[in-house]
Amino acid sequence: MSGISRRRLLTAGATAGALGALSACSAGGLSVGGGGDGGSTHKATPVKLIGDGSTAYTGAQPHQPAPARLKSGARPPQFVVFSWDGAGEVSNQLFSRFRKVAADHGAKMTFFLSGIYALPESKKHLYRPPQHAVGASAIGYLADRHIHATLQQVRAAWLEGHEIGTHFNGHFCGATGVRNWSSAEWRSEIDQAVDFVTKWKTNTGFTDLEPLPFDYRKELIGGRTPCLEGQTNLLPTAAALGWKYDASSPGGLQMLPGKVQGGRIWDFPLQSIPFSGHSFQVLSMDYNMMFNQSAGNPLGDRARYDAWRAQARDTYLAGFRRAYETNRAPFFIGNHFERWNGGIYMDAVEEAIGRMAEHDDVRFVSFKQLVAWLEAQDPAVLRRLRTLSPGQSPTGGWGEFLGAGGAASAGAS
Repeated sequence: MSGISRRRLLTAGATAGALGALSACSAGGLSVGGGGDGGSTHKATPVKLIGDGSTAYTGAQPHQPAPARLKSGARPPQFVVFSWDGAGEVSNQLFSRFRKVAADHGAKMTFFLSGIYALPESKKHLYRPPQHAVGASAIGYLADRHIHATLQQVRAAWLEGHEIGTHFNGHFCGATGVRNWSSAEWRSEIDQAVDFVTKWKTNTGFTDLEPLPFDYRKELIGGRTPCLEGQTNLLPTAAALGWKYDASSPGGLQMLPGKVQGGRIWDFPLQSIPFSGHSFQVLSMDYNMMFNQSAGNPLGDRARYDAWRAQARDTYLAGFRRAYETNRAPFFIGNHFERWNGGIYMDAVEEAIGRMAEHDDVRFVSFKQLVAWLEAQDPAVLRRLRTLSPGQSPTGGWGEFLGAGGAASAGAS
């Protein structure tokens, strides 16, 4: 994306489909409600414009899976969440590309929209970032034509069942960035991000676009902070807003996630996964693979692009297999709509999705959908699942581990 800088530098030393549209798993997975093509049939509820008409209430989001409890002794589905930071549609058209990839594999994803991607640069004086000058931003404002395209993509993505989260606004990192913001400053940043998304009609003057088909203040239940920093002071504000999760933790383990902030917020970290060809692990994010491969240079040695692309793909797949073949922890992958090193990471993601989709019991979901599944489960079963370390298979198999005796033991612990 234009002007993105100072990503989280978690290097090696920092960390030790084809299956149908989320078809139901007989063991207690997810079944899809609603039909149609992701947009044209979403007409049942009359449109109720909100505010200046930039957004509207159009009814429940289509194509959302209905969560079911795991049956006693059943093996959990393998959940995979692909998430995208920034989520703007510029000339490389990566937002639209990965909507198609998702459709090809019956996948749902989470798009973390940067609020200023709905704000024209000519109106940047409306942004008052905490601890920075009015209108300042560490990422570039989008050209008006790209704001127009981004709004179209956000609308289509939501109608297809994808989640629209937030990546906040100015992407300030490091010593002068979000790690030093107070909870009140986070509230200001969030309120502004929501305002930019819900007042795009006023701020852009566009008259040829339909409203975004959702009430963003109600739909928004989570986000990812810039550079994975500042979570500690964000969480009280997130909880006060009723958010359900946060995806800002770096270097988490491949285990079933738990809750933070007094049990009010699900913690969905980017995970440490085996780095293909090495003895160490890397964060499950394209930037961190790029940092290890080309020392953070997004225009590295072209002669190595093919090898790096294969290594990135194989790294994603190594993380996937470790979960799929053992503890069935949800697998979290974070990416950016960027063409770093010739776009090899976009190709690696697309190839990895195709390979993952060949496996049984894989469910490509959004963070919002994962929250719904987790909250539908027996708490004793979740406690039992959280005892499995990365790469640890259940002793005695799933039938014994999650059978009536195993769940009862977990509940008594």
